[in-house]
Amino acid sequence: MNSVCAYCGVGCEIEAEIENNKITKILAVKDGKSSGGDICIKGKYGFDFANSTNRLRKNLISYKFIEKNAENMPFELQVRLSNLYEYDHIFYEAPFNLAIDITAWKLKEILKSKKAVGGIGGARTSLENGWIFQKFIRETLNSPHIDNCARVCHSPSLSGLMMSIGEGASSNSFDDIFDSEVLFVIGSNTTEAHPIVANRIIKAKQRGAKLIVVDVREIPLMKFADVKVILPFEANLLFLNSLAKEMVERGFVDSEFIENRCKGFDEYKQNLLNEKNDKTFFKNLNGYEEVTSQIEEVAKLLTKKTLFLWGLGITEHLDGTEAVNAISNLAMISGNFGKKGCGVIPLRGQNNVQGCCDVGCLPYYGPDYTTPKEIGLMTPDMIEEMLKGNFKALFCMGEDLTHIHTNQHKVHKALKNLELLVTMDLFINDIAKHSDIVFGVKSSYEKYGVYVNAERRLHLSIPLIENDLPDDWEVIQAIENRLKGDFKYNSSKEIFNHLTKEVTRFKGATYERLAKKPLQWPIDEDGNDSPLLHIDKFSTPDGYGHFHFRPYKIRDQIKNLLENKNKFYLTTARHIAHYNNASQTKESQKLLKRYSDDILLVNPIHKLPNEVILKSKYGQTNPLKVKYTNKVKPFTLYTTFHFANSKINYIFGDEADEKVKTARFKSIEVEIVDYCLQ
Repeated sequence: MNSVCAYCGVGCEIEAEIENNKITKILAVKDGKSSGGDICIKGKYGFDFANSTNRLRKNLISYKFIEKNAENMPFELQVRLSNLYEYDHIFYEAPFNLAIDITAWKLKEILKSKKAVGGIGGARTSLENGWIFQKFIRETLNSPHIDNCARVCHSPSLSGLMMSIGEGASSNSFDDIFDSEVLFVIGSNTTEAHPIVANRIIKAKQRGAKLIVVDVREIPLMKFADVKVILPFEANLLFLNSLAKEMVERGFVDSEFIENRCKGFDEYKQNLLNEKNDKTFFKNLNGYEEVTSQIEEVAKLLTKKTLFLWGLGITEHLDGTEAVNAISNLAMISGNFGKKGCGVIPLRGQNNVQGCCDVGCLPYYGPDYTTPKEIGLMTPDMIEEMLKGNFKALFCMGEDLTHIHTNQHKVHKALKNLELLVTMDLFINDIAKHSDIVFGVKSSYEKYGVYVNAERRLHLSIPLIENDLPDDWEVIQAIENRLKGDFKYNSSKEIFNHLTKEVTRFKGATYERLAKKPLQWPIDEDGNDSPLLHIDKFSTPDGYGHFHFRPYKIRDQIKNLLENKNKFYLTTARHIAHYNNASQTKESQKLLKRYSDDILLVNPIHKLPNEVILKSKYGQTNPLKVKYTNKVKPFTLYTTFHFANSKINYIFGDEADEKVKTARFKSIEVEIVDYCLQ
């Protein structure tokens, strides 16, 4: 049986072997459009979660919630509490209808109080579930407060690209990598986070393409690079602006493209030329002097047909939006839009984070990026309102809020002020343990649904195995029916047919067409899709690309380097064997054996104990095992964040992108503490 991988934004097509309603093997689909016929180890071995004995197959209500609310419930509900059974030390097991009825009752009580309610999630589940989730929050609960995990990953990509080209998504297909003369990869550990894209990059390099790789540490893809640039922390915008200035000063620009397709270049050019923080700036940074000559080398290469790819190493910073916009500026001044083999590809993280945004799971965009009647709160703002006592109910659909977000001391404190926290998920993950009511739901391998990958490609996922758990939309509809009764859907297909009327970029997509082949939006009524965007005009209201300039602000590690101060800075990323909070991958022993703990990488110049604790002004981690490597520079630290017990995200604070509040996960000054001395 064929379906779609449950992990990253590549959206690989998979072929599964099934025995006794159990997945026994997953293989690559040889002619897969997104996978290119390959599959990574997560896709190949990470299917054990579906039949795991740890799967949440019940509906749960916490003891604390019942103790606090039982006396205030209607008599009809009080009588039915006898149907609750002990599940573990935190929860009762509840019949589905009872859990639904109690959820609806409590929501009604909170809505009467005029306190805020909202929802977070949708990027790990289907388009259908994301669309009905935002519809439930906005229309049923009459709340504008809807968000998803793009807040902690690629919201700056959407914001930065919207500023310049009017569309916050990939302009090209993954296969366009093979048509490129130059591949510019920045802030992406592609071989581990998006291995199947990395396979294409390496093959393209072997076929003659030039490869530029930029990061704060030496990553595996750099083995194949013609130019590898290692930057100090928080220097992305400085580097990108310096590169643009070098191209303008040396005449490495496509004047015809700029004249015909863009606006605002003259002002942008003048701002660049007046900027003092340029390539010469790096000569004053100890250990980074060679970046000056590398900028000169890269500038020459970008005159060729270039594809720009980036990951969270760009977006998870104070100036993530501006750095993305700076990449778009580079693509415009070099004329690298509108043709195969050139353009921009933000390497999206979750398997449906692109689609989740497309259908309106954002506080400032409705379905199809329309303007909602009211702009809602972003996740960090919801947390603030919880702390103030103004926000009382939250739905989490596949979003492990108490693991993957920053400033966890603050998050945990905020959640204690809620009167109702409802979670829909596959396991009792960290957020579930803090929830009042938890619904076990189907995984993507157990249901029909459409997912949109990082190249805007819609895949129809079909169930590989069966179970009697509800889909997310069934839980949402059941609650809605207790409150209003407007949702009358009978299947995911019916929901999809409805949402395509609102999301016009999906207009010609149907289950029948997607069953034959995946399609890239926008899709017209006849089912013709769009592998390439911005061919004749951009997606802005006037059809032109717009230049914007933001000067770089000296800060953090760069400021310390200028003052000859050596301080430790930490960055984080994924390991190839795991995905995000590892709730699914850690259920596979083949993957867990490869990587079972978050490990701290340290340069050998530093002599540390075997286990250390990292401290910041926000908190501290649990003990981390130390591994020495020359792949990180002195005073650069690196670790993953897959395991909640490591408490990595307890040391990151509220610092975030100034426009869309994506947290600064990629840079934090830390102190190293000997675990044995604690």
